[in-house]
Amino acid sequence: MIIDCHGHYTTAPPQLQQFRQAQIASLKGGPKAILAGISNDEIRSSLESAQLKFQRERGTDMTIFSPRASAMGHHIGNDEISAEWTLACNDLIARVVKLYPDNFVGVAQLPQSPGVGNDRVVAELERCVTELGFIGCNLNPDPSGGHWTAPPLTDPFWYPVYEKMVELDVPAMVHVSASCNPAFHATGAHYINADTTAFMQFIQADLFKEFPTLRFIIPHGGGAVPYHWGRYRGLAQDMKRPSLSELLQNVYFDTCVYHQAGIDLLTEVIPVKNILFGSEMVGAVRGIDPSTGHYYDDTRRYVESLPLSDAEKKAIFSENARRVFPRLDAKLRKRGL
Repeated sequence: MIIDCHGHYTTAPPQLQQFRQAQIASLKGGPKAILAGISNDEIRSSLESAQLKFQRERGTDMTIFSPRASAMGHHIGNDEISAEWTLACNDLIARVVKLYPDNFVGVAQLPQSPGVGNDRVVAELERCVTELGFIGCNLNPDPSGGHWTAPPLTDPFWYPVYEKMVELDVPAMVHVSASCNPAFHATGAHYINADTTAFMQFIQADLFKEFPTLRFIIPHGGGAVPYHWGRYRGLAQDMKRPSLSELLQNVYFDTCVYHQAGIDLLTEVIPVKNILFGSEMVGAVRGIDPSTGHYYDDTRRYVESLPLSDAEKKAIFSENARRVFPRLDAKLRKRGL
């Protein structure tokens, strides 16, 4: 079985984005936004020609699926706007999962907003897990959209979210949204900045002593972390911090790295037990690599080409995801998988 830990609903029917545009217009005095009806057939059509098509062509089985990350837009409006938008996005993911339970399982967007506490965040996480059957969440370390006004992920500000994650036994993928800072291209800079920043924040504090069962996935191959592993080992040593191997009891990386050499490096530096298969399709990079003739985000090819044992590849493709997402494992066991 191949489980893709990183997928977003980037092809949602246009009514969803129209609702978002109406929300933004309402901030300038327009009428209250109302989400137009979306039929099951429209949902099917949006997936059959995209995510489902690629699943079948590439031989993957299930995608851990969440709303479009770049559209979370936590910097837009206020916490009420964010809550309404998040509700609409998560409910749509739940409908996708209901239509295609063998292909998708849900992960929650959270209604974050700059400078606002986490009461709505905790409530929506609980709703998504206990009522919608979701198995995790995406946590944005920078709701300001590239201005980094939030406390570090190790700050007690985040503890109510972590307490709920631990209670529900769900992990979070650390994932920013769009950048409203012109210095940071969203998917080429802001995403990678955030991945790298999160790891450095974890080095600098004792979060996992406070929450020993808390689990994070750092996407996009961990940003710059694997490439600069020696730098981070050395910084931790100089700061008299624990070794990075201790962090790896709680921190994991995906394979959303779009060339073979990058995947090779990831698996040479990071233990196999800490790597989850991911592609982010249909996502940031949608084209075909002229040097290979294959899609950049067809990451299964890169993993298959690694000089690893079948058992190690199985761990990356499915077993690690089942361990990091125990609610997924429970769902699959109920199906006899």
